[in-house]
Amino acid sequence: MKLVYPVCVYPGDVSGYTVTVPDLPGCVTEGKDIVEALEQAVDAASGWVLDELQDGKPAPPASDVASIKADEYANGFVSVVILDMDSYAEKYGNKSVRKNCTIPAWLNTAAENAHLNFSQILQEALQEQLHLN
Repeated sequence: MKLVYPVCVYPGDVSGYTVTVPDLPGCVTEGKDIVEALEQAVDAASGWVLDELQDGKPAPPASDVASIKADEYANGFVSVVILDMDSYAEKYGNKSVRKNCTIPAWLNTAAENAHLNFSQILQEALQEQLHLN
């Protein structure tokens, strides 16, 4: 899933840039130059959205870029960032999810008697089946 959000970019008094993402409350970052500031904005916004997605919430809708005004500080301007959420989640997502499965009672009893960790075994089996190890 790719998302595009408008951002407000503000040059610092001496150097650097601050970037805010109006559609993502509290999402603010900075960089020593415009390239780093926008790269940091992509990372910060991706992390913000990933937290929402991992909590089962939808990604916030993006405002129309024409409706955003960068008038909080002098010389501010509006730009956009593109978030590749699939790539970001693959790299940084790690929230656990609960899965229910059904196994025969005799197998459950034998595994419990052997003090096996069901979650660990399922994770290892899935990784093996998906060729991820």
